[in-house]
Amino acid sequence: MSSLEVKSFDKPDQVFKQFANAIMGHVNVGGQRVIQIKLQPGWKWSKDVKPKIDSKADSCQAKHLGIIVKGTVCAKHDDGSEITYSAGSAYSVKPGHDAWVVGDEPVIAYEFGGMWGE
Repeated sequence: MSSLEVKSFDKPDQVFKQFANAIMGHVNVGGQRVIQIKLQPGWKWSKDVKPKIDSKADSCQAKHLGIIVKGTVCAKHDDGSEITYSAGSAYSVKPGHDAWVVGDEPVIAYEFGGMWGE
């Protein structure tokens, strides 16, 4: 096995298209999974994901750790705290939140660990 490895999100190892207004693909590099998330304006977890997964919870129960490279997302935690993050920001969002795209620009983010790395 080589000590060097590069993969492109143009040809991800797997693409998920199970949610409206969202495309998620991942590559495995160095034994780790890296997820590329593309969200369209109007995307919201409680509207686009919750009904598809038939969640009994009122909020997303996944942990997210990533970097946003395009667009803006707002996340609101069950405790009422709210944060907005935009291109150039690293973020950590713990379970118990809703999230949505802010504005008219699509979002591109990359996530590591948390929900996707386990």
